[in-house]
Amino acid sequence: ETINAKLALVMKSGKYTLGYRSTLKTIRSGKAKLIVLASNTPPLRKSEIEYYALLSKTLVEHYKGDNIALGTACGKYFRVCTLSITDAGDSDIIRSIQDEA
Repeated sequence: ETINAKLALVMKSGKYTLGYRSTLKTIRSGKAKLIVLASNTPPLRKSEIEYYALLSKTLVEHYKGDNIALGTACGKYFRVCTLSITDAGDSDIIRSIQDEA
């Protein structure tokens, strides 16, 4: 099962936030379980999110595609650079990424 299929399941059954600022808020509040970053996320934003994730011991997944592909994988018609999953719902995305690491 690909990460795109797992993301689609999270969009249907789980809880998530899209975007840089709301992702930072979920990391700071400790609600984020997994962060997904597009390949063309600006370097400063990417390093800042990775730093906060390191402090809060949150998993970070680097998505292979760019922000257009990530937006499409989320079923949205706009670009998505950062995505924070607070509840995976029926998806096993968090467990599968932990197994890879």
